[in-house]
Amino acid sequence: MTLLHAHDYGGDGPQLVLLHGFGRSLVDWSASAARLTDGYRVLGVDLPGHGRSPDVSPWGIPAVVRGITDTLDAHGVAEAVVVGHSLGGLVAVEYARAYPDRARAAVNLDGFWWRREYPGAEKVTEGLLASVGAVVSEGYVERQVAHSARFGVPAGRAEAAARAAARPLPDGTWQTLPERAAALEIVDELHRLGAHGVAAWLDGVDRPLLLVQAGRRLPPAPGMEWFDEFSSRFAREVSDELAALSRTRPMIGVERIDATHPMILEAPEAVATLVAGFVRALPG
Repeated sequence: MTLLHAHDYGGDGPQLVLLHGFGRSLVDWSASAARLTDGYRVLGVDLPGHGRSPDVSPWGIPAVVRGITDTLDAHGVAEAVVVGHSLGGLVAVEYARAYPDRARAAVNLDGFWWRREYPGAEKVTEGLLASVGAVVSEGYVERQVAHSARFGVPAGRAEAAARAAARPLPDGTWQTLPERAAALEIVDELHRLGAHGVAAWLDGVDRPLLLVQAGRRLPPAPGMEWFDEFSSRFAREVSDELAALSRTRPMIGVERIDATHPMILEAPEAVATLVAGFVRALPG
């Protein structure tokens, strides 16, 4: 049994379980959760190797969804709508696939991945892995707050999220999470899930799904023009696949949100409104 760190935000009504993205923690959800407790019981969970959760080895989808199930059992949650952002969005869909009797539905907020051979993918992977499992100097939190300001994230929210997503060390430095070994395994899982495109990935998932894309691209950073081209191209391809899926699979809903990828920090009110509207419309 693997028990993950969780935070019960309270609330009354249908159960929501919130999952965060790669290198992040459940604290990213705090602002949205505060709005969702008006009508829902809300539980946030740190994915394995993130935040305050223990790691699992190997970091694979079967172990991760089992850990989520063990954690929900410990909190008395028999059924839930599982809502995830980025990596958490992919995990939410995989939870619905593995436990259709426990997942009332799943929401994936901009959690889509590409095949390993996708043009530019190797460069993106290198950048992703460079940011995890490292000891970083004092001032890490301040740098994260400054970075988040580019997306309009209030300083207090950004600071709390940055502190929860890394491990403080006694000398004032910080270790970013997950550990590098886990990060390598996570990337392998992401490439496995993205190997054949969105439609093939979702084949066999028979629970209601809400699939959400960011409506705006990340602001360009100096020297990162190549990433803007990469992410724009991939987003267009995903959008085409989602449009086709929504026409042929009535249990799949597709939406865009007026925010960039870190939407749960940038636009928590809009995220909460979208999730609540989807859950209200679920049958039964």
